[in-house]
Parts: sequence; structure tokens; C-alpha cells
Amino acid sequence: MAISRSQLLKELEPGLNALFGLEYDRYDNEHAEIFETESSDRAFEEEVMLSGFGQAPTKGEGASVTYDDANEAYTARYTHETVALAFAITEEAIEDNLYDSLSSRYTRALARSMSNTKQVKAASILNNAFSNTVTYGDGKELCATDHPTVGGGNFSNELATSADLNETSLETALIDISGFIDERGLKIALQGRKLIIPPQLQFVADRLLETTLRPATADNDINAMKNMGMLPQGYVVNHFLNDPDAYFIKTDAPNGFKHFERAAIKTAMEGDFETGNARYKARERYSFGVSDPRCVFGSPGA
Repeated sequence: MAISRSQLLKELEPGLNALFGLEYDRYDNEHAEIFETESSDRAFEEEVMLSGFGQAPTKGEGASVTYDDANEAYTARYTHETVALAFAITEEAIEDNLYDSLSSRYTRALARSMSNTKQVKAASILNNAFSNTVTYGDGKELCATDHPTVGGGNFSNELATSADLNETSLETALIDISGFIDERGLKIALQGRKLIIPPQLQFVADRLLETTLRPATADNDINAMKNMGMLPQGYVVNHFLNDPDAYFIKTDAPNGFKHFERAAIKTAMEGDFETGNARYKARERYSFGVSDPRCVFGSPGA
């Protein structure tokens, strides 16, 4: 259905002082603080987690060397979605408008809509991090206390006891990250790099990470996390996180958060010969997901 003159009565009348509602700034590309972007040239992408080898045993004198097998642990699949939106304006509405190009105004609104959708889809990965209805390659939700491994053990990327963001919970999370194991139970040297929070926690995060002295105490203790260079990339606020208490630490695990771009955003305009309406469209294809859950540590809050 095209935008007609009946929907734009005031824009067709003289004496109008201002048009507003389509010129807001937007929270753009916040997903880039979380996801690594790669290009794709097919309908979906798959990444396979390999298990590696277990701990090497002692070889007795004259005994044969022990052989180990490397297996595939699981497969992470990214299925691209097509996101598109369009609008149309009647020929008469374009002719009679007195103030500005309708097409340029609504094209900016279209771009804001497409951007907002992309940020919502990206943030949904973290918004569903604790939901057992959204699972990944190992059959578990993104943040869980019992991710299974090929070696038969488990690892946790969630606090054993959920807690709000504070000095103790953040220190516990960083310690837990340093104890991560691989698929065969070997310890791996991962560290937290960045704290990801909703707007409601930005003041708490700033006090925890940016003060020189230990926050919320009368002592002259140093702020150990700042002094030790923990979370070297600081904190980032994501305005599309739904839970005001949940927070996440992005680690330096490779092949974690992934954003595949199948087709970059394209815009097009064409006129309809029979009606004279002008039609505008925006379209892109992409996917968001996670390959290795060791890329994140989270807590839903207390």
C-alpha cells in the first residue's frame, strides 16, 4: 500500500514550521563490539569443533608409543536470513508536497528500521544465552554450568550461583575463565577481554573497572582488576540487551561470536508505470551465532 496524500495532509499545506519524527539518531553497529564479521557465498555456513588430543602418557622403556584419535566434537551451523522492507509513495503525494523530498525522509527512516532489526537479531544471541530452548552445537544453551566435552567432562561458562554485577562476582568470573578446559580436558589459557552490559549497569561497570582504588570501601586498597590489567578492552554498553541485570564477559577464544554477511544491504527504487507510484526497497542477508561457547562467560544476575 502506497503512502498517499490523505496520510500527509499537513505536509501539503502552507505555513508548516517543521517536520519531525524521522530524523532520530540510531544505535548503529553495536554488534561489531561482540561479533567477528566474515563474508559468505552460500546459503549457510558450518564450522566443526575438533577435539584435539588428550594428555600424553609416559612411555615405558622399549614399549610402543600410544596413539590417540582426534575427533569431531560438534558442528555449528549458520543459516542466513533475508531481511527486507519497502515503502511506496503515490505520484500525487510526491507532486503536491511543499516542504521536502518525501523519498529522502522515508529512505532515512527505512535505513533506521533495517539497522534496528540487525541489532535486535545480534543481541538475541545474548538475550537467549540462559534459555534452554535455544541451544548450540553441544546441545546446551550458550551460557551453562554443564557444557559436555568429548573427553567426558564438563566446563562451565556461567556462575555456579547467579549474582549481580559486583566486585566479587566479576573476580569469580575471571577466575573461572582462567580454568576453562578444551574438549579433551586440557587447561587452556583464555582470559576475559571485554565486559558487555545493558545500559542499567554502566555506572556499576565504570566504578568497578575505571577507579584507581577499590570501589565501595573506606580502605586504601588498590583496584586489583584495574591494576592487573584485567578486561583490557573495558566495558561496552549494548542498548538491545533485554535483561537489566544480566552481564557477559567476552573472552579471547578464537571462533566464538560470528556474524556472516551473505549479501550487504542494498537499496533500490523503481517507478510503477501504471500507477505512477515510487517504490523503495532495502534488503540484506546475514546470520549471527556462536561456534565455541568458551568465547563468553555470563550471569543472569541474582
